[in-house]
Amino acid sequence: MNEMIKSEKSIETQQNEFKDASITVTKNAVNQLKTVMKADSKEDYLLRMSVEGGGCSGMTYKMDFEKEKLEFDKVFKSNGLTVICELKSWLYLQNVEIDYSNDLLNGGFKIKNPNAERTCGCGTSFSA
Repeated sequence: MNEMIKSEKSIETQQNEFKDASITVTKNAVNQLKTVMKADSKEDYLLRMSVEGGGCSGMTYKMDFEKEKLEFDKVFKSNGLTVICELKSWLYLQNVEIDYSNDLLNGGFKIKNPNAERTCGCGTSFSA
């Protein structure tokens, strides 16, 4: 009986962790994204994060700007930027952090994904 209660708590804990998970965008990344959005005349757009098949590790990250969210999108606010993500991609992107570096050799957007079992050397694809 105690094992059943423990597994129920474990399931409840997992559900709460899933519900409370987020996508974080650092201030550096937000500044760069807002610069790009302004240059593209998309200041009032949302950042869509998603994953799709491909890349050297099996799945690749995708970032787009969209005017409106879809019905089943998850919505997050991070450092003043609104991020949207459809549910299928959310399974792979929960608790991801998006950062930006202007380092000459390794600059660009960096995605730290705690769900990835393996990432490629360039950091744009992963497997889970």
